[in-house]
Amino acid sequence: IILIGEIGGTAEEDAAALIKESGTEKPIVAFIAGLTAPPGRRMGHAGVDVYTIFGSAIVSGGKGTAQDKIKTLREAGVTVVESPAKIGAAMLEVFKQRGLTK
Repeated sequence: IILIGEIGGTAEEDAAALIKESGTEKPIVAFIAGLTAPPGRRMGHAGVDVYTIFGSAIVSGGKGTAQDKIKTLREAGVTVVESPAKIGAAMLEVFKQRGLTK
């Protein structure tokens, strides 16, 4: 499973809780966009309006800094990469660690 998320909202934290609760053994690699989002910069796209203040992202009263999402996903056993370019190599490494490939 490849999970790609972003700052703002709680979907990634919700996914981490589901992953943890389910006890799935499927390999999961994630990337969270927005780790370098500058504080005070207004950003948005279809249906999402994010305003970062001192490293916090606020979306309709939700939580969701990149750092918080990454921490929560890692605590759920997900491998999190810093760049989408590293997803493939990370997934291969997870496969190797679990004996799913040579």
